[in-house]
Amino acid sequence: MNLSKSLYTKGIQCPKALWLKKYKPSVLTPPDESAQAIFETGNIVGNLACKLFPDGKEVHFSKDFSLMLDTTQEYLDEKLPYIYEATFEYQGILVMVDVLEVEDDGVSIYEVKSSTSLKDIYLHDVSIQYYVLTNLGFNIKSSNVVYINNEYIRGDKLELDKLFVIDEVSSQVEELQSNIPKNLEEFRVYLSDKQNEPNIDIGSHCKKPYACDAKDYCWKVQRQIPDYSIFNIFKLGSKKQVELYSQGIVNIEDIPENFELTANQKKAVENYKNNTTYIDSENIKAFCDDLTYPIYHLDFETFQQAVPQYKGLKPFEQIPFQYSLHIEYKDGTLGHKEFLAQDGIDPREKIVKRLIEDIPSDVTVLAYNMSFEKGVISRLANTYSEYSEHLLSINENMKDLMIPFHKKWYITPSMQGSYSIKYVLPSLVPEFEKAYKELDGVQNGSEAMNAFANLGKPDDKEKEKMRTSLLEYCKLDTLAMVEILRKLKD
Repeated sequence: MNLSKSLYTKGIQCPKALWLKKYKPSVLTPPDESAQAIFETGNIVGNLACKLFPDGKEVHFSKDFSLMLDTTQEYLDEKLPYIYEATFEYQGILVMVDVLEVEDDGVSIYEVKSSTSLKDIYLHDVSIQYYVLTNLGFNIKSSNVVYINNEYIRGDKLELDKLFVIDEVSSQVEELQSNIPKNLEEFRVYLSDKQNEPNIDIGSHCKKPYACDAKDYCWKVQRQIPDYSIFNIFKLGSKKQVELYSQGIVNIEDIPENFELTANQKKAVENYKNNTTYIDSENIKAFCDDLTYPIYHLDFETFQQAVPQYKGLKPFEQIPFQYSLHIEYKDGTLGHKEFLAQDGIDPREKIVKRLIEDIPSDVTVLAYNMSFEKGVISRLANTYSEYSEHLLSINENMKDLMIPFHKKWYITPSMQGSYSIKYVLPSLVPEFEKAYKELDGVQNGSEAMNAFANLGKPDDKEKEKMRTSLLEYCKLDTLAMVEILRKLKD
């Protein structure tokens, strides 16, 4: 039974996911650009964390793990204080310790995560390392998880001792040791049958602690659960979902009439069953009448840095690099303004200056889910106090286009109970769904974020093409808001 620490934690989350990974990987959803970006962030954070433990050597990755095992032993014989990616194997379980501290009387384990908190699954990650090393005869002095302090604000220089948090988890890891032989035996039994998948039902473990790459296979392929099901009903708790699912009820149309739901849930279910659209014309009219012209439709694109590169930033803070602004006048005519930062530099001050040029301090600004746009502007106001009065006045005059859908004043079956623009837009303006699919290079927010983060890599011609793609995508976002508002007025 060949296992790595990542396969072990996958089995902890769901043994069926482990079995599929080993014997039927073709059914798994391949990692998308966002997953790849998370992986790359993990590598950056891992390499940087090693600087907390100087004068060590790295065991370089090789597909021939015996070379890594031999190199680790060489470094142990050299009595190095730290070994990065120290590799060990015990009874088919292979672990690579992010940082191994080596002292005369024992070793300490440091597991590095690009997260901003200590999660339970990390304890299982460290526990299998502890299990392997203790069975190989090592004395474990301490077990630790290293993760990012999201309250750290970068100054002129990066301070690693403040960027990272080191939590000792020795007692929790030792408590888990008694469970490991039982877990391994459970995995061995499942994996001994290479033909038959484990009979494990779907549940909350499909999403937590990680979104499982077998979810589409287990949910859509095997159980034919539709895109809109009992699991998508607005704020329907897991207890009620389980209650319905245990009765064999998955489809919305099969929910019994007497099943207890809130008023909004009941309305959404009835509309879906009857294939009808509910419109609260009075509240929608009041919302539209509250908007004064010209209306400035605003949308930001942002990216994040796990390790803040610029002064005044926190880890994973949303950094605006682009905006689109459609200006709608009372007669229906439209103006458009936009900004896209240069890559490789701090974009914030330039975006602030352009923003206050493009948006007067006393006009109606419309955003979809305005808490995001307001958060971006508030952080800019805090950083650039000389512009804060104008920036904060933009926030004060901001309205949220999401309100009519969030408040359930407009419900149509194709929204699938959601007020996300991902569902609202194709329901109200179906031609825009095609327009997004026809965009070249950037078709959603995740792709925009990754595209900007990687602008420094391609040659000039490819870079210019990507910049054009970013501008076209963001422009379509605010044009979509214009069209949604027109539909609401109609």
